[in-house]
Amino acid sequence: MAHREFKDRLYQEFARIGKAVASPQRLEFLDLLAQREWSVEQLADETGQSIANASAHLKVLREAHLVETRRDGSFIYYQLAEERVTRLWQAIRDIGEARLAEIDRIVEEFVAGRDALEPVSAQELLRRLDDGDVVVLDVRPEDEYAAGHLPGARSLPIDELESHLDDLDPDAEIIAYCRGPYCLFADEAVELLRQRGFQARRMEGGLPDWRIAGYQVEQGRAS
Repeated sequence: MAHREFKDRLYQEFARIGKAVASPQRLEFLDLLAQREWSVEQLADETGQSIANASAHLKVLREAHLVETRRDGSFIYYQLAEERVTRLWQAIRDIGEARLAEIDRIVEEFVAGRDALEPVSAQELLRRLDDGDVVVLDVRPEDEYAAGHLPGARSLPIDELESHLDDLDPDAEIIAYCRGPYCLFADEAVELLRQRGFQARRMEGGLPDWRIAGYQVEQGRAS
């Protein structure tokens, strides 16, 4: 058996995955696609890229079979190929947090004092949901809420939160969550709620982390 040829060809194939994720833009795409499916135009707008650049990055991810597409009329929508792609992004994130001190410095620079927001673990939040003693706010855009959200969570996108504060129970503890640990929507929501006198905390992680942990996820738009 030609051992060297076998190993060379095998690891070359594995390297396609590494090359596909060796881009900050493509990692952000994976993070966004873990929320819901997106069109090229939507991803380009969300990430501040041209449609041509967004298309080029998506082509690389598709060639590595990390994303799949579906057509709806003249639009093409992208989605993660399977749940293990979300796990791949989580593994990269976790190793980076553990081994790269620069990540902690960047987070501290832009989100100083985050620990004061008293993050709630998914396990604790699940228990609190069973007890029925918290209000859970999904502060992501409504399309992401519709694609999947925590059981009983209320959709209140961050840019609408301030105008709906009167609708919230001032005596309830509020737990806000968003896309993941590097999404700042929940941080902004908790800061605003606390300024207005509410008891508020943020959930560690986001909807994809909750799903990967095996907890129930509901779908559908808010009533």
